[in-house]
Amino acid sequence: MARARGSFRVLLGAAPGVGKTCAMLKEGHRLKSEGKDVAIALLETHGRKATELSAQGLEYIPRRQMSYRGMQLEEMDLFGVIERHPEVALVDELAHTNVPGSVHEKRWQDVEDLLDAGINVITTINVQHIESLNDVVREITGSTQKETVPDKVLRSATQVEMVDLPPESLRERLSAGLVYKPDRVDAALSNYFRVGNLTALRELALLWLAGRVDEALKEYRDSHNIKAKWETRERVIVALSGGPEGEQLLRRGARVARASGGGDLIAVHVTSEDGLAGSNPGLLAQQRSLVEKLGGTFHQIVGEDIPDALLDFARANNATQVIVGVSRRSMLSRWLGRPSATNGIIEKSGDIDVHIVTHSFANRGFYLPKHRESMALSRRLVGFLFAVVSVLTVSWLLLNFSSTQFAQRDALILQLLVVASAVIGGIIPATVAAVFSGLAIDFLYTAPVGTFHVIRLADFITIILYVIVGMTVAIVVDHADTRARESQRARAESEMLASVAGAVLRSDDPLQAIVHRTREAFGFTCVRVLKDGQVVISDGEPSLPKDGVSFERDTVTLDEHGPSLELYGHSIEASDQRILTAILSQIQTVLEHNDLAKKASEVEPLAAAEKIRTALLNAVSHDLRRPLAAATTAVSGLQRMGHAASERDRRELLAVASNGLKQLTKLVTDLLDVSRLREGALPLSLVATDVVGAIIPLFDDLNIGPWKVDLDIAPGLPLVVADPALLRRALSNVMVNALRFTPDDKRVRIAASTFNGIVEIRVVDQGPGVPDESKEEIFVPFHRLGDTDNTTGLGLGMALSKGFVESMGGVISAEDTPGGGLTIVIALRTAGENMKTGQPIPKSEQPDSAGVLEQDTLNVSGAVSDVILPLPGSGPSEERGLDRFINYGITRGGASDDDRRGVAGSADSGTDGSDSGSSDSGSGSGKAHDPADDIVVHSVADLDDGANGDDADGHDTADSKRDEKRLDEKDLAEKSED
Repeated sequence: MARARGSFRVLLGAAPGVGKTCAMLKEGHRLKSEGKDVAIALLETHGRKATELSAQGLEYIPRRQMSYRGMQLEEMDLFGVIERHPEVALVDELAHTNVPGSVHEKRWQDVEDLLDAGINVITTINVQHIESLNDVVREITGSTQKETVPDKVLRSATQVEMVDLPPESLRERLSAGLVYKPDRVDAALSNYFRVGNLTALRELALLWLAGRVDEALKEYRDSHNIKAKWETRERVIVALSGGPEGEQLLRRGARVARASGGGDLIAVHVTSEDGLAGSNPGLLAQQRSLVEKLGGTFHQIVGEDIPDALLDFARANNATQVIVGVSRRSMLSRWLGRPSATNGIIEKSGDIDVHIVTHSFANRGFYLPKHRESMALSRRLVGFLFAVVSVLTVSWLLLNFSSTQFAQRDALILQLLVVASAVIGGIIPATVAAVFSGLAIDFLYTAPVGTFHVIRLADFITIILYVIVGMTVAIVVDHADTRARESQRARAESEMLASVAGAVLRSDDPLQAIVHRTREAFGFTCVRVLKDGQVVISDGEPSLPKDGVSFERDTVTLDEHGPSLELYGHSIEASDQRILTAILSQIQTVLEHNDLAKKASEVEPLAAAEKIRTALLNAVSHDLRRPLAAATTAVSGLQRMGHAASERDRRELLAVASNGLKQLTKLVTDLLDVSRLREGALPLSLVATDVVGAIIPLFDDLNIGPWKVDLDIAPGLPLVVADPALLRRALSNVMVNALRFTPDDKRVRIAASTFNGIVEIRVVDQGPGVPDESKEEIFVPFHRLGDTDNTTGLGLGMALSKGFVESMGGVISAEDTPGGGLTIVIALRTAGENMKTGQPIPKSEQPDSAGVLEQDTLNVSGAVSDVILPLPGSGPSEERGLDRFINYGITRGGASDDDRRGVAGSADSGTDGSDSGSSDSGSGSGKAHDPADDIVVHSVADLDDGANGDDADGHDTADSKRDEKRLDEKDLAEKSED
């Protein structure tokens, strides 16, 4: 007898490192404690001690040794596992590609054999390895996964369980070295393990798993013949008739589905011989395409009764809501025929919610009913004709087929004709009917019968009363009809004014909405709003009348200075004048509001500029005074001391003066840069630039070294498209900011890596960090976030860095540092593979130069940047530039190309990350390298006597303070006013 197939349990993860392998081992221990025979068929620990410890106590089935290209590799011994035949086999990394020469090409095929052999299997997989999601993952991460598992394999699983971890927690694990080796962490954080990537992959995994759960639920409902609606998930069905209203219904359905938290959108068309209207195949094809674009599914079913067929489909799919359009049938066809499909759906829907959506094809416009003091002449004529013909016809019938014993019944029949005449034609036809009815009663029932003579007074009084009663009823009916028409008109006017008010509140362009609504409601061909003789807005086009000579036009005005409405198409009635005047008042309000908004928008930049001026004056008065005072004092000291000054004093005083003048030059340079960025006129010289050549000089410029900064450069880093001088200044500003906020016992990390044609330079500090809502503000000019001393500096350094980077076609952004702090990321495009350092970038490949400072941001005739001087260092002053790293060593971490593919879960490396990393991919060693082997320093032109950073916070640096101290010690001059 054939063995029963084993159970198949899958542990799904959104990304490497969430803990799938540990969860699998934990489950193995639990099953073993219950007395089950559990063995590890294959486990990838990737050198992680925690994973190895978790596996202790479980039996290992020896792997099969295989030789490939001179290497000894290990794979799962399929036949050995089948021969051992444990009750439960633990198999890691389901998507792994086996070494050539194995029994199967893929590990999931090995698992199929284990299941067929009756062995229960628990395995792990990441969402990026699911075949149906491969293209989605590529769009999210930028990497293509060659190792995938067919969906049918995963859908055959007895149980799928998701092992989840929030993105922030996963990044913290990665930073702590619990996922990859330390030399691969920065590359992983900046590429595959971005917060956005992890969030998207997590959502993808949850949605896939939700779909799998939904399939299981549907199977259960079908097997148990459950028809009742279970609101486990919103499913919105849109009923399509094949008419032009389908697009509106689909878009409404998509909004309802999204509003319900990502519900399913299902479009259904019922084919029937007696549908509401013949379906248009072309429209249905367009609507099918639209459904797919909206993320829904399209179904076409056959059913004689549309409501029954649609609702049967809805219940079978556990739908919660049905959206149908207002019937396109005319009122007459609905009176004469059977109820519309819409009404049938409502009556039979049961516990399914039904949304009735109006559309332009059911009611092409909202029209105000004509206001009339009395009934129309045509209606009166019809009523008059009905009164005469109906009374004469009934009188003839009564004369030939009735008798005097039924006089009371016949009188009531004639009275009913009077009421009907009043309803149809009003009081005049009803009066005629009453008189004719009285004559008919006299002729048929009063003596002498057959004549119009009245002998008895009682009969005469009866006939008179009969006519009076008939006329009274006619008057009441006519009065009620008049009140109904007036009420209808008043309701329509109220709705019209309400819609106009709603347009003012909700519409993006309220003026256009009001004008369009007015033209539609009153049936004009064109409506224009004029102010001061100029057309402000227009809706529609005037059409020539039949004479082809002149337009029929009316004008509504409020006063001679206000706006006016120009109306084309027909003349307006006196009753319409009132509501049109109200609409014009609303239009005037909108115009006034627009004028005020325009004035406010003009005043706001002026107010902002005034605020900036004040900040500039306050900061410049300080930042100009300090270096100027130092230089002036030094020169004055030289003048006073004359020849009495020693050579040492002279050098020191000249250094102080030179330092102050350099600071002033720096202020002027930044002022010019602000102006150039604002005007988009920043001079650029884009060349193929070596990132290392831009980073290394910063250690001299800022007087820092490896005792404060870790340098982590990925091997083989390509050249980037940049202006070397501007890149150096941008990095200097970012570095100064990072150094300022990093505690003394912490270090700043500079990492550079490449991914998908982009080189990212990350400056990582471990300071207090910046709240998410304030991250964009650090790039705003004159903004000093969290400064303790707001009397110094312009807060311009980071804004200038943003302008420099974006002018080079790059992007600069701020992220949280895992564990606390701020990471500034500068992303630049890579140069061509064959380009050499310093080679100009072709014009066709250069980005448009656009500065970060917009025209409205700075309406000040000048700006001064922060005063930046070299920061004090603790290392030997005689060691300069690259020589420092000869003594201290450079950690050239980062992932190699193979490593980065491993981080992204590439098939080439067979990696699954935390639980599925490549078993044979290399990694950086993290050891010190000879700089001559790893780094080539290219000359970078100094900018304005040295590229000192533009300090984002604007605080004075230590050199300036030391200069002041020297002056104080020597008493060369009086202290200048601070």
